Amino acid sequence: MRRWTYDDIPDQGGRTVIVTGANGGLGLETARALAGRGARVVLACRDRGKGEAAADQIRAQYPDAEVSFRPLDLADLDSVAAFATAYQAEHDRLDLLINNAGVMYPPLRRTRQGFELQFGTNHLGHFALTGRLLPLLRSTAQARVVNVASNAYRTGRIDFDDLNWQRRRYSRFAAYSQSKLAVLLFTLELHRRVAADGSSLRVTAAHPGWTYTGPSQGRDRFVTVVNGIGRYVAMKLADGVLPTLRAATDPEADSGSYWGPAHRLENSGPPVPASRSERALDVAVAQRLWTESERLTGVTP
Repeated sequence: MRRWTYDDIPDQGGRTVIVTGANGGLGLETARALAGRGARVVLACRDRGKGEAAADQIRAQYPDAEVSFRPLDLADLDSVAAFATAYQAEHDRLDLLINNAGVMYPPLRRTRQGFELQFGTNHLGHFALTGRLLPLLRSTAQARVVNVASNAYRTGRIDFDDLNWQRRRYSRFAAYSQSKLAVLLFTLELHRRVAADGSSLRVTAAHPGWTYTGPSQGRDRFVTVVNGIGRYVAMKLADGVLPTLRAATDPEADSGSYWGPAHRLENSGPPVPASRSERALDVAVAQRLWTESERLTGVTP
């Protein structure tokens, strides 16, 4: 089978795209690729300085690109609501929402509304954002939502008795895995609901395998060591972003599909359909998580 590459991305002219966390790493590379194919891209980022610098960087490479920065802090549901309101006031369509932003392995911290930071940002923030933008997505023909997951979901468990780590001894690794399992369960349930309504909206997911995204931020020794090794053995950004781009643009990427690297236990290689564990395909858990997410965020998609 022929490898899927950047050259396979269809023309994106006329499409409007939001990429969360697009100021660096996989998000910036995703936004760059779509802008290069003609899409109007909104960089939804927390840090204004970094977001505007990323937009300038893309314009420097593609002078005709339509790229803009808009502030979005997924760890604050008020910021999510403000972003969605502003976007819908400025645009009459949304062809592609890429929920890329994420927090990985911090010490115990909480969002503005008191949720554990990784669950609150990686899942609840994107759940609320997607829910608020869903009417516009549904009214845009052939629109897509792409949720960026991680192989770490395989060790994740959804603990409905303590989703936000208020009673358990905190484990940043278990919390990250739970948040990424939640991303896949959200994908499963959103796809199921959209399909039941007969909408043309596609809901897909992707993961980047092991991709080197740049020097480590902060002083965490474990993350620094793993990232240091990854600099030499992990995939480069240009390759790690391909599963997301395929999930976002391939005409054959059906709603409900999941994409990742082909080789080394899905850690490297070209983008192909990825495997999912039984836990990630549990409809009952996905439905319960949806209900809990509505209750916690106050957003009813």
